[in-house]
Amino acid sequence: MSSNKQYWVYHERQEALLCGQHALNNLVQQNSFSPGSLAEIASQLDAMELNFMAQNNEGGVSSKDYLKRVAEGSGNVDESGNFSIEVLRSALLSKFNLELPNIRQKGVGDKMEVTEIEGFICNRSAHWFAIRKINDRFYNLNSTLERPELISHFKLAAELEALQQAGYSVFCVVDSLPPPCSNEAMMDLGLPQYWWKEQDLLRGKSNAMTRADDPWKNVGSGRRLDGKRPAAGAGAVGDISQMTEEEMLQMAMAQSLEQSGGPSSEKSYVLTDEPADGPGAVKIQFRMPDGTRAVRRFLGSDCVGVIYEFVGSKCSRQSIELRAGFPPKDIKSQKDATISESKLAGEMIHGRYV
Repeated sequence: MSSNKQYWVYHERQEALLCGQHALNNLVQQNSFSPGSLAEIASQLDAMELNFMAQNNEGGVSSKDYLKRVAEGSGNVDESGNFSIEVLRSALLSKFNLELPNIRQKGVGDKMEVTEIEGFICNRSAHWFAIRKINDRFYNLNSTLERPELISHFKLAAELEALQQAGYSVFCVVDSLPPPCSNEAMMDLGLPQYWWKEQDLLRGKSNAMTRADDPWKNVGSGRRLDGKRPAAGAGAVGDISQMTEEEMLQMAMAQSLEQSGGPSSEKSYVLTDEPADGPGAVKIQFRMPDGTRAVRRFLGSDCVGVIYEFVGSKCSRQSIELRAGFPPKDIKSQKDATISESKLAGEMIHGRYV
């Protein structure tokens, strides 16, 4: 039964082809998963699958099946950023200790009404979206929709059946999802432009208020009532939770420079033009921090630091971590060693933002 408490509904909108990420965040009602974190899980799953094949296929890493699997690339994320169900399952399990079984799996929901289940993830082809119970009401949180859409208890079972008849796979979280947002502090877990006031959604208002539009959202948050930040030196500190990622990055860099007394003196490495295929050249595959894939040739005599320069050039010079091997290990300590010495030729290197 719904309560008189004010609730907010979190509904991330589609960006690129990252519907899997948005479906997870809409399911847990917070901005918990990033493309980088899901890409790292995909890379770990790929490495585990290849390791299993290497140990169990006749011929090991030289077997036809193993080489075919390597040539096909990742089975858990494609170049557009579409993630597999195993990535979504691993993400939910590792962060929230939640299972994501198929609703038709034996033993799942056999002894309960479908309206007792807290959330659903639906998938067909490369599209994912979430349906979530909030304040005892179900909302379709498809990231391609302009706003959350209410699904009545009466229509929920028919809606899920229709999706399955249309070719969708439906997965579910029976219970123990993070509670829906009912206070200001909880709203800091999501991005302000994606919070919708449930009261407005239920009234069908065409100009339903998101948190980004709420004139009261900054009261007591360290900002002025006109929405602007206090002037520097005014003795007030802006609310960090309201900053953009770029603003937080700039602030962190400024603080780092203040603490160190100036720019970093870390050794720099020079990225030269990609060498031609031939003696001395080695090929390395990359899973970039944003989930995309790349392949590049280097000289075996190049320092590992040059690899960091290459990845950094693709990531707007953001702070990154690179891992290789199985299980994947940080290769930062090998920056001054050559690629040949570090045995990175032909390896898959996984990157993530830090």
